[in-house]
Amino acid sequence: MRERDLKNFLDEQVERFNEPGFIKDDPIQIPHRFDQLQDIEITGFWVAMLAWGQRKTIINKSLELIELMDGAPYDFIRNHKEHERKSFLNFKHRTFQATDTLYFLEVLQQFYQQYDSLEMAFVNPPSNMTDAPRRAVKGNPQRIEIALRNFHDYFFSLPDAPHRTRKHIATPARKSTCKRLNMFLRWMVRKDDKGVDFGLWNNLQPSQLMMPLDVHVERVARQLGLLTRKQRDWQAVVELTDRLRAFDPQDPVKYDFALFGMGVMEQQSLRPKTKRP
Repeated sequence: MRERDLKNFLDEQVERFNEPGFIKDDPIQIPHRFDQLQDIEITGFWVAMLAWGQRKTIINKSLELIELMDGAPYDFIRNHKEHERKSFLNFKHRTFQATDTLYFLEVLQQFYQQYDSLEMAFVNPPSNMTDAPRRAVKGNPQRIEIALRNFHDYFFSLPDAPHRTRKHIATPARKSTCKRLNMFLRWMVRKDDKGVDFGLWNNLQPSQLMMPLDVHVERVARQLGLLTRKQRDWQAVVELTDRLRAFDPQDPVKYDFALFGMGVMEQQSLRPKTKRP
């Protein structure tokens, strides 16, 4: 199929799914319940980290988590006392267990008691909490891989970081697709007038973002000839994003709406209509 036909087809699907109606059935509805930057960041990050399994279950578990935070995530994270964490001991989602929850609470509290936005943990991790080398992101021609590695190194820099929790925060250093973190970054960084993504962060640019590669996106991408690498790993993310960047260099991950939407909804033929020459 011709590249122009494929681009036009994908652009049509972006328009189909990147609209406010997408929100009500997607976990992104959770941060959309809030207006304050920090509430959106905290719920968006935690929801993204829980985002595997059925979307309905993810949404329900996220609502349970917010209820444990008294409906005010930022205020709770900043001001709760250690004894208040006991109410989270029974919170579980698949392999996300109490140990992971307690560590998330600890890291987020220490961060937000000193800093205003979680964006800093990606672009300029606080040096007082990590001995890992900080890598400059702003103005760096390398892709978002640097920010993802920064965040992972920062997040697990506390002395009591449990080894088991590392599986919930991916890093390209382990060749992971980093699907959930890439999705969270899409929510925080992408800017358009559709009202789905938030576009609240300014030190990272939409052109730097990488595709959130899950089973749905992978399947559709392969069917459309956008992905050839056999393994689903970081290099596959790079390959797919580079291919989509050729269609829109400034906003390649907008096509996440098209590939994920078609993969989940399964209502649209994956065969682009071609015009007669």
